[in-house]
Amino acid sequence: MTDADLQRLEIVAIDEVANGIRAYTLARPDRGELPTFTPGAHLTLRVPDGPLRKYSLCGDPAERAQWQIAVKREDAGRGGSKALHERARVGDLLEVSAPENAFELVDAPAYLFIAGGIGITPILSMIRSFGEDPPAPWTLVYLSRDARSAAFLDELRAPHPRGRVIVHHDGGDPARAYDLWPHLEKPGRAHVYCCGPRPLMDAVRDMSGHWSPGRVHFESFVDGAAAQPQDRPFTVRLARSGATLPVPVGRSILQVLREAGHAVPSSCESGTCGSCRTGLLAGEAEHRDLVLFPDEHATRIMVCVSRSRGDELVLDL
Repeated sequence: MTDADLQRLEIVAIDEVANGIRAYTLARPDRGELPTFTPGAHLTLRVPDGPLRKYSLCGDPAERAQWQIAVKREDAGRGGSKALHERARVGDLLEVSAPENAFELVDAPAYLFIAGGIGITPILSMIRSFGEDPPAPWTLVYLSRDARSAAFLDELRAPHPRGRVIVHHDGGDPARAYDLWPHLEKPGRAHVYCCGPRPLMDAVRDMSGHWSPGRVHFESFVDGAAAQPQDRPFTVRLARSGATLPVPVGRSILQVLREAGHAVPSSCESGTCGSCRTGLLAGEAEHRDLVLFPDEHATRIMVCVSRSRGDELVLDL
């Protein structure tokens, strides 16, 4: 993404929607209409200290006068949320991309939404898009540490036609974690949409392994290049050109490929949308995505998040 892809929007409101979570309402400086977006979409925003970050749109897509995002302050993160919380003010102009969607809401006979913490944001957009006459029955399971850290709780606890909201607070105690198995044990007609911390999404993925994969959808904004303690450098060899590229710790395969001039489709860059699926011809990958199933692990890799267990991977590029 280049600067030419960004427009300048004004912060017209900042609201505290939970402990450590602020909602930012954005509008055009001339108050003209904004482009349309679909439920589950996100935008890329340049935070006050310069880097680009992705945030889900949580407003009603029918609202063309303004967009809304909600940002949880993460002091241990990469600094984007901290910069917004500390430096962004009403009246400031921010550079913002057009909306993109790697978490598309599809037509379904029923919906099961599972949200953990700030993961409520894209799901809230979906629920808001239903209006007073939802297209299908839906259930939301909203999980958080406590009521103070659960964003938009008053709105979600209001009566919803053809909708049911289950709110559970575990107090940070794993022994009090909500049991999702009764919701996922028997595949019904619903589509599942899950957004939240990686352990929650891993648990939902494990419990829904017997569902049709096209009916279980995940969203995450975990940085695919973020280093993990076990990471080590390795190389990727491109079978078609013979090029060999080093992948250092702290850089994803996707980033390295782009920097070398290789165009690879991508969207979420967090291992949830499947758009960067690439053929794996040799080597053992360390799979970190939520898309591939075990029978694909030997021949496919999501280059936005996954790495190598050995010294080299050979890609079908």
